[in-house]
Amino acid sequence: MAEFVHINPEDNVAVSIRPIPAGSELKVDGISVRLREDIPQGHKFALYSLKKGSDIIKYGCRIGHATREIAAGEWVHSHNMATNLSAELEYRYSPSHPALKRRETESFLGYLRSDGRAATRNELWIIPTVGCVNDIAKALVRENQDLVQGSIEGLYSFPHPFGCSQTGEDHGMTRKLLASLVRHPNAGGVLVLSLGCENLTHEQFLAELGPYDRERVRFLICQDTEDELEDGRKLLMELSDYAGRFQRQPLGVDKLLIGMKCGGSDGLSGITANPVVGRLSDRLISEGGSTVLTEVPEMFGAEEMLLPRCENEEVFRKASDMLNGFKEYFLSHHEQVYENPSPGNKEGGITTLEDKSCGCVQKGGRAPIVDVLGYAESAKKQGLSLLWGPGNDLVSATNLTAAGCQLILFTTGRGTPFGAPAPTMKLSSNDSLAKRKKNWIDFNAGTVASSGESIDSAAERLWNFVKEAASGKRTRSEEHDCREISIFKDGVIL
Repeated sequence: MAEFVHINPEDNVAVSIRPIPAGSELKVDGISVRLREDIPQGHKFALYSLKKGSDIIKYGCRIGHATREIAAGEWVHSHNMATNLSAELEYRYSPSHPALKRRETESFLGYLRSDGRAATRNELWIIPTVGCVNDIAKALVRENQDLVQGSIEGLYSFPHPFGCSQTGEDHGMTRKLLASLVRHPNAGGVLVLSLGCENLTHEQFLAELGPYDRERVRFLICQDTEDELEDGRKLLMELSDYAGRFQRQPLGVDKLLIGMKCGGSDGLSGITANPVVGRLSDRLISEGGSTVLTEVPEMFGAEEMLLPRCENEEVFRKASDMLNGFKEYFLSHHEQVYENPSPGNKEGGITTLEDKSCGCVQKGGRAPIVDVLGYAESAKKQGLSLLWGPGNDLVSATNLTAAGCQLILFTTGRGTPFGAPAPTMKLSSNDSLAKRKKNWIDFNAGTVASSGESIDSAAERLWNFVKEAASGKRTRSEEHDCREISIFKDGVIL
């Protein structure tokens, strides 16, 4: 059973698959290495001596530099290496994006909406336009569970603290995010719940929402009604009657849009779970479907892996502007561009942001990048899109839902219970997490490291699991009723 992985022939480090004791004699692609110290699972060790200032190479990319001389067999981590990242960069377009071979389109059992989009769930959603009515939304959910019957799979509200006392871009982002959720295909019927005096007025919301199906979307302004719970129930009953008409039917996977996200990553995430998701992304795209990759800060340092895959110069410019724009966002708040990874990431073997990013972008597979989306912007093109947004788990998963993703694949090395409005599947990067947190983890990709399962084999297992989830199999987060939203905020609160 393998003890380590040498990811790319150009790498001057290898990664331990399990803890390896000091003194172990290893053969790494013909190189003999004697470990000078214990190497924890997911951590790096040097294959040969490295001078101070030398680049550390992993995934075939520079992930930092040695801060002192490092001997062959020595543990390589925060104590002897550091990031190479700084401020904004000037990118040049050197296209390299091999086309994927087209495959026959398979099917799943989903709901076909009147606008032609597919849904993986048929739920009733209550969207508060302002935090003041959160408890009314919760009461409406609590008191109307009898409407969850037939093909209606749930009644949920999505509380948040915003919609008032915001200005400028923050106000606009809240408005845009909430309107995007109203349009989400997994919601068979939506009740938009307002107070009546908030900054986010009914007129503003209608303008943001644009044309909508009046049978599918209803509005309730609480200050304009004598009994909001009674009137809310009447509207929910009407929405239930409408949504209940939809039934699952065979649909092509070309109608699927899947979001890709990671969190609580470890040193195995970029070796197991993320490449498995990348392989699934390529397969879905080859069958006519689409995927979305977000977490812009976790693309910093991996630009040479992503940007050449932009399908044309216009997409390249949008992608490079997004990357530098997000760096400017950090700098404008007097923060370092490389203020990442988290303590948990480092404990799991990730040393620098480049180390984290090069593992993170493995989720995007090798497909060409066809578009770059703004915050809460719906995906429009078939293929792989990049989505503007931060790395924060709940903010970015909410953003993926707003982009229209009917499912989200979330890889993790340490585990997390949260869920977005769209079904959020947790993929473990290691066996230990999958065994310890069975109530959190849907799929174990750790077998790629522990038992030598090929990435193709694991991706085939994941493909079948995704089709089951798209056809109604509940995720762990759904089983435990973990579903929340978080809205991006940058400015002041009045």
